[in-house]
Amino acid sequence: MPTKQNEDRSGVSTPNNSREKNSVGRRKFIAGSVGAALSVGLAGCGGVLGGGTSDENTVTMLLTPGTPADARRRYKPVQNLLNAEIDGAEFEMQVPTDYSAIRPALESEQAEIGMDDVTVLSKPELMDIYGTTVTGGSAFYFSMMLVQPDSEIDERTDVEGKTWAFADRLSTSGSIFALYTLQEAGLDIGGAPKEQPNDFEGSWTDHDQALQRLGEGEADGATTWGGNGIPHIPEDTELPDRVKEKSSFLDTIDTESPKFKPIWWSFPIPKQPMYARKTWESDVKEEVGEVLRNSTQEKIEQHYPDDYNEEELPFTTLSDTSIDDYEPVIKRMNAVGIDPSS
Repeated sequence: MPTKQNEDRSGVSTPNNSREKNSVGRRKFIAGSVGAALSVGLAGCGGVLGGGTSDENTVTMLLTPGTPADARRRYKPVQNLLNAEIDGAEFEMQVPTDYSAIRPALESEQAEIGMDDVTVLSKPELMDIYGTTVTGGSAFYFSMMLVQPDSEIDERTDVEGKTWAFADRLSTSGSIFALYTLQEAGLDIGGAPKEQPNDFEGSWTDHDQALQRLGEGEADGATTWGGNGIPHIPEDTELPDRVKEKSSFLDTIDTESPKFKPIWWSFPIPKQPMYARKTWESDVKEEVGEVLRNSTQEKIEQHYPDDYNEEELPFTTLSDTSIDDYEPVIKRMNAVGIDPSS
């Protein structure tokens, strides 16, 4: 029997190819109500939140929270590209423990570059957007909900009364989109992601741990993003057309164990933006944008470390975007109680 693929049928945002880099400040969407409730810290970041870097020529890039070692390895070609193409600066990568650590590091000028949508949407007037990351020819990715292959959970309403593993509380694909679609399906999400839902039990860690909890039987289902989840679904899985058309991870399908069954896919979400804090005053700032937007698959391949797995690559170039392309994300943040006015 084919797996039911429930669809979030609300509007799709498409990068508009007209970058409005300096107009980002015209909207204010602040996720402080959740951020204040979460711990602030950076894993293995030395002075990033403890006084900044000692070398004024060092440019600190904050990667998307997850598993620090993997994130650094995945983005190593981007770091190598910037260090090779730009003189007068040394680019280093740091990995926050969670999303709430990113904005304080940027606001206190202890980091220069970020690459997550949550921070941009929380205070867009503080950031200049370089663009949206592109891999596999696509500037989009998907949120997905997974269960064990023999699970009786076939659709969103079946989540009622179950245990569910999420990624970071502020993760777009690993938390916000899933909570929104469960709420749209009629489930009472209570105060989630800040508090426990009423109609099911939730746990929040990171993308990898969410799948691990599902695989080890500690949760009935998990929410993650396509790049993390697609390798765990069987090759004969029935995929929605939108996933077949816009996912850049289909070549990884059925490459990881254990295997899971997808019960829901989001619409195409614009991939994470890359941005710089507006207060960063340096000639290097504009040069970074030019290098990233002019990057190609061929260029980035020249900067692979030894034994680099191309399937890990989170970036080949940037697509021109503005804050407006992330309006569907803002809508879902609002809907799950992330207060834009706090």
